Amino acid sequence: MLTEHDIYLFREGTHARLHEHLGCHPSATGEGAHFAVWAPNAHSVSAVGDWNDWGGDADRLQPRWDGSGIWEGFAGAARPGHAYKYRIVSAGGEALPDKSDPFAFFCEEPPRTASRVWPLDYRWGDDDWMAARGARNALDAPISIYEVHAGSWRRRGDGSFLSYRELAEALVPWVRETGFTHVELLPITEHPFYGSWGYQTTGYFAPTARYGTPQDFMYLVDHLHRNGIGVILDWVPSHFPSDAHGLAQFDGTHLYEHADPRQGFHPEWSSSIFNYGRHEVSAFLLSSALFWLERYHVDGLRVDAVASMLYLDYSRDAGEWIPNRYGGRENLEAVAFLRRLNEAVYRDHPDTVTIAEESTAWPMVSRPTWSGGLGFGMKWNMGWMHDTLAYAREDPVHRRHHHDKLAFSLWYAFNENFVLPLSHDEVVHGKGSLVGKMPGDDWQKFANLRALFGYMWAHPGKKLLFMGGEFGQRREWTHEGELEWWVASMPGHDGLKRWVADLNRAYRDEPALHQLDFSADGFQWIDFSDAQHSVIAFLRRARGGAPALLVACNFTPVPRTNYLLGVPSAGRWREILNSDAHAYGGGGWGNLGGVDAAPLPRNGQPWSLALTLPALSTIVMKQATDG
Repeated sequence: MLTEHDIYLFREGTHARLHEHLGCHPSATGEGAHFAVWAPNAHSVSAVGDWNDWGGDADRLQPRWDGSGIWEGFAGAARPGHAYKYRIVSAGGEALPDKSDPFAFFCEEPPRTASRVWPLDYRWGDDDWMAARGARNALDAPISIYEVHAGSWRRRGDGSFLSYRELAEALVPWVRETGFTHVELLPITEHPFYGSWGYQTTGYFAPTARYGTPQDFMYLVDHLHRNGIGVILDWVPSHFPSDAHGLAQFDGTHLYEHADPRQGFHPEWSSSIFNYGRHEVSAFLLSSALFWLERYHVDGLRVDAVASMLYLDYSRDAGEWIPNRYGGRENLEAVAFLRRLNEAVYRDHPDTVTIAEESTAWPMVSRPTWSGGLGFGMKWNMGWMHDTLAYAREDPVHRRHHHDKLAFSLWYAFNENFVLPLSHDEVVHGKGSLVGKMPGDDWQKFANLRALFGYMWAHPGKKLLFMGGEFGQRREWTHEGELEWWVASMPGHDGLKRWVADLNRAYRDEPALHQLDFSADGFQWIDFSDAQHSVIAFLRRARGGAPALLVACNFTPVPRTNYLLGVPSAGRWREILNSDAHAYGGGGWGNLGGVDAAPLPRNGQPWSLALTLPALSTIVMKQATDG
C-alpha cells in the first residue's frame, strides 16, 4: 500500500517503483485484487471487468484523502486472468472511453485492448549470470549486439508468430553460432498497432501478449541469460499513441501529455508527447524503466528518439514550438528527466547499461550527470552509420573522392561512448538490404559487405547489427513474415555468416578490439591519407602491453601487393582475420599466415610490413609474442 513517503516521492517525481503500488495487484491467495490509478481530475473511477460483467457501479474506487489524485479499491471477485479496464467519468460529467491500466502487467492480445489481472511470479534460473553480469555489460567488455524484432525474426510454418518460449529455443543456438554477446529486442512493451514495431507503446509495464504471457517473456530472458547472452530492450519514453484506451486524455484532461499541441503533439509520428515537467509523469516513466531491469532481469535499455526529447523544435517549423524560459530550443524538463533516469538506473542497477539513440551533436550524452552530461552509458553513433553507408554505396572507382567519409568518424570516436549501429532503420522504407546497398556484381557485393563488417568490428566502439544482416538477406526487412532463412545456407550468404561469427570471436578474444573502445589510448592511425587506393590502416591496442593489432582495409576491387605499412615493433605479425579467405566466399588472397617486420621506417613507425591487401577486404595482423 502507498505510504505518505510514497506520495511524497510521487509528487516529487523521483519515485521509481510505483509499479509496486499502482495498477492491479492480485491478493496472495488469488482471491480478489487491489486497484490503484492516478486520475486527479476524475469525478468517479470504477474497476470494470470480467468478474463484474463490466458493470460501472460494482467496484467503485475511492480517492485518497491526501489529494494525490490516486483512486484505490479492492475487488473481491477479481481473479488472475480476468480482463479489466477503468471506467472514468470526467470532472465535467463526461463518460470517457474505458481506459486500460497504465500500470498493467499484462494485456489482452491486440486488437483487444483490456488489461488483465496478472501475478508476476516466476522461478528464475539465471543466478550465475546476474552475479557476474556487471563485467559483461561494462564499458571495457566486448559488447556485440544482435538487434531482433520478435514478430518477424522467424515464424511458424503456418505464418503465425513464435511464442516467447519458442523464440528462446530458436534464438539461443543462432546467437551462439554467430557469436553475439547481447540481443536487443525492438520494443516488446504492449502496442496496439503491430506495424509500429512497438514504438507506439500503450503498456509501459506489459510485454506484448502477441507472443505469450509475462512468464513466457521471463523465460526468454532467463534462457538467454543461462546461455551467456545479455538482453537489451528498446524503451520509448519520447511519445505515445493517442488511442482512446491508452494514456491520452486519461482522466478527461491532458494528464500525461502537454495540452498545447506545440508541446504535446509529435508531428512526425502523430502521437502525444509526455509532459516531463509534471512530476507524476516523470515518476511513471522512471518506474517503467526500473521495472524491466528489476522484475525481468533485463541488462540494459536502449532509449529511443532521445533527440526528439531534447529539442522543443524537433520536426517543427518556425511558430510551431514554444521556446524554453530562456528563449532557447532545449527541452529543459526532458533534460532533467533523462538525467534523473540515468541516475536512478545506475544507482539501483549499476551492473546494467543505458544506451541513447541520439542523432544530433548534443554534448556529453554518455558522460556522468555530475560532470554536466546526460548520464547514459553509451550512445549510438548515427554519424558513423550514415557516413559509412554513404561511402559503401559508392562505386569503388569513385571512392577516392569520398575518402573523408571513411576516416572522419575516427576524429570524434572518443567524444562519447559510442555504439556502431547498422540498425533496422537502414533496411526499411525503400532503403534496401545491406548487401543490396553494395555496388558491383554479386561477388563484389558480398566482398564489399565483408570488408565493411571487418572495418566496423575493428573500429573503436561497441557493435550492433540488425537481424538478417549477418547472412546478407537480399530483400529489405518487412515486419510481415520472417527473414529470408532459405538463403542463409547458400554460397556467399553462408560465408558472410561465418565471417560475422569469426569477427565476433576475435572481438571477444582480442582485448585490443574491445578493452579501450572509448579511449584514444586504444587507437592509432597508421595511414588515413591513401585516398588514391581507398586504403586505410590503423592500430588497436589493449591495456598492459598486450599485443597490438594492425587493421588494413582496401575498398577497391584491385589487390594491393607489397603494400608497405608501418608497425611499432619487430618480429612476426600473424594474419588473424582476412575477409577474402575462401571460407568466407573470398578469392583466397592473403599473407600466408603472417609477415616478418622489416627495419624499414614507414608511417612514423620504426618497422614495416610488406602486405598483400586483397581486393575489397579487411585484414587484421597481430603482433606475435612467441618469437
